[in-house]
Amino acid sequence: MAATQKFEELIVWQRAHQFVLLVYRNTAGFPKDELYGLTSQFRRAAISIAANIAEGYVKRTKPEKIRFLNISQGSVEECRYYIILSRDLKYTTDDALGSLLEEVSKLLNSYTRAIKISNI
Repeated sequence: MAATQKFEELIVWQRAHQFVLLVYRNTAGFPKDELYGLTSQFRRAAISIAANIAEGYVKRTKPEKIRFLNISQGSVEECRYYIILSRDLKYTTDDALGSLLEEVSKLLNSYTRAIKISNI
C-alpha cells in the first residue's frame, strides 16, 4: 500500500465522493414530499461513507481507524437499501448508483483488510 499524505488521495474515498455526487444528482429528481424523508436519509448515508473514511484516516490507532471504516461499511449497506427502495418506488432507474456503490463496498473492504494487517 503506497503511503498517502491526505485522505483525498485514497481511491476508496475518491469513489465514495463520486457516489455522494451521484446520489445528489439522483435525489434532486425525487418527489418534493420526500425532501425530509428518503432524499435526506439517502444523502446523509452517502455522505457518511466518505466522511467516515476521511475521519478514520487521521486516527492514530488501528482500532480507531477500523471503527470509522466499519461505520462507513454500515452506511454502504444503508445506501444499498435506499437504492432498492428508490427503484421500487420508481424514483430512479439509474444502474450507476448500484454499480458505483458495489465498487465502493469492495474498495472499503479491501482498505479495511489492509489496515488490519498493517503495522501502524
